[in-house]
Amino acid sequence: MRTRSGRGAARGRVDAEAHRVAEVGHTAKGTVGGRWLLLGRDGRLTAYARTGEGLLRWTESRRGGPEWTGPDFFPVAGLTHLTVAQGADTYVHFLGRREVRRADGPPVVDIVHAIQYQTGRAVTEWRSLGNAHKDREKAARFGVPVAAVSGSGRVHVFTRNAGGGVMLRREGSTGKWEPWQDLKGSGVRDGIAAVAHPSGCIEVLAAGETTAMRWRQGEADGDFRQQPNIPVRVVPGTASALPSGPERATFYWADPDVGGLVAHRPGQWAIPLGGVPDGEPVAVLRAGLDGYDCTVLAHRDVDGQVMLAVCGTENEQAGLWWAPTGERSLGAPALALDGHGRVALAVIDPAGMLCVARQTDEPGLSLTPWARV
Repeated sequence: MRTRSGRGAARGRVDAEAHRVAEVGHTAKGTVGGRWLLLGRDGRLTAYARTGEGLLRWTESRRGGPEWTGPDFFPVAGLTHLTVAQGADTYVHFLGRREVRRADGPPVVDIVHAIQYQTGRAVTEWRSLGNAHKDREKAARFGVPVAAVSGSGRVHVFTRNAGGGVMLRREGSTGKWEPWQDLKGSGVRDGIAAVAHPSGCIEVLAAGETTAMRWRQGEADGDFRQQPNIPVRVVPGTASALPSGPERATFYWADPDVGGLVAHRPGQWAIPLGGVPDGEPVAVLRAGLDGYDCTVLAHRDVDGQVMLAVCGTENEQAGLWWAPTGERSLGAPALALDGHGRVALAVIDPAGMLCVARQTDEPGLSLTPWARV
């Protein structure tokens, strides 16, 4: 496949504050975790990024663009990390790791959560999900959250604990959050990858020093069962996942031994993909191209250049070729299908601006010139 670049008053107050502060002027300092370019129920795309003081958001003015509004700024104090996740209901969930410094002892660390219910509308208040550890020393070592949303809309949050295992906190059937649950594991590093299958079941991959650990649900919103470890090495923070078959995921990560990206489906050998990744997750997207079921991949190389490739879904072994897009990024790029079904590639450029390129009508995957927002 050829590629070339080319709810009420409270919410209203939050929304007004976002627009008021945005007028002061903010530029992005980097990307957020997860899929940060998302399609809403109304067919408009929204992009998210980080500043030093909170969240930035850009929103398409209409389905398919090309005009955007924003950035809107939503202040959130003390965040060290922020990730996004979207469910089938198109609600966007924000999960952050927050640190509050104290004059004595370690910082107070907790996980916070907020929701955007509709495209371009307000973000709810940030509510604390707490910390799995009571001891302050251990709590300070609590990891970076990753989230996935089940088919019923229940949010599942996964985080590395101080002992190197994986902790889960999720919404119950009544909407009340269940207590933290220890999924076990050992030597886990930050950069957990979580994916929701079409059935609503969730699967999780966590990298250790010499193995990758995996958990999955047997039924939607059911218990997680640990699967056999995968004897591979994963560069921390580089893993991502894509539903690629019936209840099957393909995982992607950077391999420190081969020096490039690999694709892996549990029970099979890892497939080298080449590339020279810069420690960020590869963006992955399934898309129909020229009548074929394809996977589009984008990553940032060691020079900050964004590279793009395409292969048949679950056919990486047939080979793929990385093509430069002509743009550099502050963090991992993002891929999504826009309201017209076109592939959209987004980056945050070195100046902190959102840049978007879209699929043209030409065969293969040809992109329009970059548009700066």
